[in-house]
Amino acid sequence: MVRASDAVAALARARTPARPAPHAPPPAARPDARLLLAVPAAFTLLQLALVRTGMGLGWDESVYVSQVSGHAPAAFFSAPRARGITLLVAPIASWSSSTPLLRVYLAILSGLGLYWALRAWRGLFPTRVLAAGGALFASLWITLFYGPQAMPNYWVAVGALAAVGFLLHARRDPTRRGPLWGLATGAALMAWMRPTDAVWVALPLLALCLRDRRPRPLLVLLGGLAAGAVEWIVEAYVRYGGLGARLSAGSRIQGGLGLHDAVADQLRSLGGRALCRPCTGAVPSAPVIAWWFVLPLLGAAALVIAVRGRRTTATALPLACAVTAAVPYLFLIGYAAPRFLLPAYALLAIPVADALTHLVTAPRGWWRLVAVTLVAVGVAGHLAVQAAVLETTVSRTTAAHRVWARTATQLHRLGVRPPCLLTGGDSVPVAFAAGCASAYTGGHDASTTAAGLARTARRTPVAYLTTGAARPPSYARGWQRYRVADGYVYVAEHRPA
Repeated sequence: MVRASDAVAALARARTPARPAPHAPPPAARPDARLLLAVPAAFTLLQLALVRTGMGLGWDESVYVSQVSGHAPAAFFSAPRARGITLLVAPIASWSSSTPLLRVYLAILSGLGLYWALRAWRGLFPTRVLAAGGALFASLWITLFYGPQAMPNYWVAVGALAAVGFLLHARRDPTRRGPLWGLATGAALMAWMRPTDAVWVALPLLALCLRDRRPRPLLVLLGGLAAGAVEWIVEAYVRYGGLGARLSAGSRIQGGLGLHDAVADQLRSLGGRALCRPCTGAVPSAPVIAWWFVLPLLGAAALVIAVRGRRTTATALPLACAVTAAVPYLFLIGYAAPRFLLPAYALLAIPVADALTHLVTAPRGWWRLVAVTLVAVGVAGHLAVQAAVLETTVSRTTAAHRVWARTATQLHRLGVRPPCLLTGGDSVPVAFAAGCASAYTGGHDASTTAAGLARTARRTPVAYLTTGAARPPSYARGWQRYRVADGYVYVAEHRPA
């Protein structure tokens, strides 16, 4: 027979809801977490599938990687460059000369970086908006092309996106330390990669911190920027004669910073030109550049939606940082490269995704069907264009890099083997492929003289590269000329001791 007390206890247990296991996430959070993880995972896989891991290193990549490589001597490191990307590739480049291995490493790392940056925004926007924003940014041909490359701009973009998200969280809950650590890390990552870009991105963040009159986020932001830029600043005094001298030298190398209209140059670069300097030729067709004009319109729509929803700061801050990140590359330099605007694209991605989400969910009835159809067709066309430009760019770049590799092989056959020195033409990437040092007697990367080359030629093989058949400089006119894949090479007569 059941006792009354037992019956009451059983009834109480039945009415009491079961407690979830300690530290277990709510059931609804798990699909959201998987959705946010799916975008960076797809981004990594697309890089490995669409950007050939066998694509040799480019000019700038050769400079950065050579600083820590045991394969070739370090190339000349000019004033505007920072060593953040060099240190990022050091775990692979310091012991392996395999370009495919380096590409795989950077593809995986870039996916992890994107996931970290998107997680910084959890709770500020719905997860579906964050995933859509991440997908929009990751599907740009520029992002896919530069994600697995040893170049700093993608990492400035990741640091910028994370820093803005973490600062917004720090403002919501000043007692939490996690967002402050994230803010410091994002700021340091930007400055580690490109200190001047970090300053431009951080201007709205600094203004917001000053307006809030909260010294803690301000000090954390400034501390992160200082921590990332400290090596660059120290090197300015050690190698360039001071911070002002390094900034001045960087300005000269970039053609003199001042008022320039590089908007048309950036448009020309959207067709797949890695560097538009000088930037001549026609602007790509309308389907290729249309997305560039849609971005500011969607950004403005996102701001209007945010103001009406009384959540202005979470949208206005990334938009403001996107503007300040783009200003120097649209109006202060006289040439263009599509990678320069990667931080602006990353910062625009979430507000744009929010605007698109609102466009397809706000209307009712037939209007919703029309809106969904228009957005779906537009996004599908955009993705098709990005894929086409990426394929063309990867094919052209791979072919150019293979020419450099063939030239390096031919130089070895001509007796120009390490230790050796190349000058002229595309000597930086060819020298890295051949395991030689590189040097120039003029231009922004001048690091030797004609007399210095003559002295070096008495000790080691020296060659002058040129892509045309024009007369070589005076110091190379008595050298033996050979036809190579990259043009012509003049090899100094070398008599080993």
